[in-house]
Amino acid sequence: MINKTIDIWEGYTYHSEGEDGFRPYMDTYILGRDKVRGAVLICPGGAYAKTSDREAEPIAMQFAAAGFHTFVLYYSVAPRKHPQPIRDVARAMTIIRENAKEWKVDPSKVAVCGFSAGGHLAASIGVFYGRSEHFEGVAGINQELLRPDALILGYPVITSGEYAHKRSYLNLLGEDADDELMRYMSPENYVTPDVPPTFIWHTYTDNAVPVENTLMFAQKLRENSVPFEMHVFPNGPHGLSLATEETGEPGTSGTSRHISKWITFCIEWLKETFDIVYI
Repeated sequence: MINKTIDIWEGYTYHSEGEDGFRPYMDTYILGRDKVRGAVLICPGGAYAKTSDREAEPIAMQFAAAGFHTFVLYYSVAPRKHPQPIRDVARAMTIIRENAKEWKVDPSKVAVCGFSAGGHLAASIGVFYGRSEHFEGVAGINQELLRPDALILGYPVITSGEYAHKRSYLNLLGEDADDELMRYMSPENYVTPDVPPTFIWHTYTDNAVPVENTLMFAQKLRENSVPFEMHVFPNGPHGLSLATEETGEPGTSGTSRHISKWITFCIEWLKETFDIVYI
């Protein structure tokens, strides 16, 4: 396995560098170069205030065990604002596909996976990859390489409307965001038939990001004839990650044998979507 950390804006201007010195980076989990494999780019959650470790390497290890090259993106968060996070994921996609030959990545089988606010980011690249206003003139981004081949969304932040996770939108857009910008950054409003096939899951009792976020996105996928698989589990808090002891939040009911099966369902779906059989 090639496990290294990449400064994704090395050699380019990172416009959001602040006094804390943070620069977005990507950890790689590239399997042996014996065969060309699909890949999964993971965007951890954290309300655009942080990137959760529980939704990073543990997720990567599951996809790697199933035979995928995996990448974890530690993207820009508050006080940095839109459009920097979506530019970060666009830069990460550019890097993966530009290095596809060296890393033995099948450039036609690259999924983006996100959780909570990371799910919003994954959904955003899934609907906005073809819109130049976010990426035009940004050195290091090749817009022809941005479209994910699949989306994987875990309890995603989607809407900025009635069921919004307001803290995520506040961190992403700031206190002065007007109604037009808020609506624009709701991915469900921009679903088209060109959005990638999607796997999406949530819990009915999520009291942080209401399940309506998933239901609304799924409804738009259905209206646009985009294939999707959706799981809504009846009980469970927000931020479950793998729903195992390894990823459970201390002091919460963050484990569930039933919900933990989502990763198995997801890997089966992804292999079927990508028409692959390897491990």
